[in-house]
Amino acid sequence: MENVVLRTFRPDDAAWLVEQHGLLYARDEGFDDSFAPLVARILEEFIANNDPSFEKGWIAERAGQRLGSIFSVRVDQTTAKLRLFLLVPEARGLGLGKQLLQTCTDFAREAGFREMVLWTHESHTAACALYRAFGWELIDSKPVHSFGVDLVEQSWRIRL
Repeated sequence: MENVVLRTFRPDDAAWLVEQHGLLYARDEGFDDSFAPLVARILEEFIANNDPSFEKGWIAERAGQRLGSIFSVRVDQTTAKLRLFLLVPEARGLGLGKQLLQTCTDFAREAGFREMVLWTHESHTAACALYRAFGWELIDSKPVHSFGVDLVEQSWRIRL
């Protein structure tokens, strides 16, 4: 995408991220109001405890308008976790997801992790296709009832 900047996440981005996750997942997936507080807890933990040598978040922005996010957080000494990958609807399908995913994966590799994992839902078909295209493998899939809806939860992994 032209004129898009990927910048480091700042604590003042948290409210926007919580709001966008709540709004978009309610609209697109039918999630109830238990999802946004989960995102808020993830961000609170990241802000309070992240080690910038091993963990980072990015915000995609154009002309001061936030368009998306992605985070890499440490699970253990060898594994990073991709979190909070989001694109607002007007930024989808333009290659920004690829750019965010590549940036996040490159960071985890450079930080010395040997693999990355992520958790998502089968209904996120565009994101899942992107993961597969980048070499991620689906390692688990199971039906669940979460956030007020029936979902198929998925776990993915990539060797770095």
